[in-house]
Amino acid sequence: MSRTELPPCVLSIAGSDSGSAAGIQADLKTFAACGVHGLTAITAVTAQNTREITSVRMLPPAILLAQLDAVRTDFRIAAVKIGMLGNAANTRLVARWLRQHRLPNIVVDPVLVASSGNRLLARSAIAVLRRELVPLARVLTPNVPEAEALLERPIRTHAEMRTAAEDLCGLGAQGVLIKGGHLDGKQVRDYFSTDRSNLDFTHDRRDYAVRGTGCTLASAVAAGLALGLSPRAAVERAERYLQGAFLAAQRRGRGSARILQHDVPH
Repeated sequence: MSRTELPPCVLSIAGSDSGSAAGIQADLKTFAACGVHGLTAITAVTAQNTREITSVRMLPPAILLAQLDAVRTDFRIAAVKIGMLGNAANTRLVARWLRQHRLPNIVVDPVLVASSGNRLLARSAIAVLRRELVPLARVLTPNVPEAEALLERPIRTHAEMRTAAEDLCGLGAQGVLIKGGHLDGKQVRDYFSTDRSNLDFTHDRRDYAVRGTGCTLASAVAAGLALGLSPRAAVERAERYLQGAFLAAQRRGRGSARILQHDVPH
């Protein structure tokens, strides 16, 4: 990027995290570190810290739509990262808005349950997400439980994880990155699949919990797509970025979970 060229804009549609470990706050930190300008449309306000989520309040669809229209009419959006939507109404609204305005480089992180165990998407909305949002995704980034919910079947092995990625592509996503942290083993394996290629990522499992990894990875992928990278190159760059932020994670609150650090080389 030349000195006179402005960084591309990436829109995050997600919930707000008052502890700034995940959600919109993690997305904005990732966007800044990856060299893009972040825009936001907040779907929900959560009261949370490194220990727990104590309250979740969904914003009315009219407010969500107003945010979406406000940024679209003033900025050129080069990519969209979708996180917590919360309910079927927001899911339908976002899918309809994306189709209407034909926005490019959509990354869908199908947030269903927080790492604390709190449900962040109503069960009734999963079918809507599968039918209306998954086919819009240039990259879909589920973890194993999210992939299980979308496919309505268990995933117990890395071989089943690979098959699940390919089957999710069959639902319409152009590329699928399944995160394997929920499977057992001394190493964590992620798997990326498109109709043209497949790619494995293997990382050592750390002995500490970290908040915001899924949000950060999806946001880094969206940033890479906005910068003109192919899905494969954007995923590879995002995996490297997340590992750097993961290794630098710090305990900032009284909870045991650490918070990713985004001011690290990548």
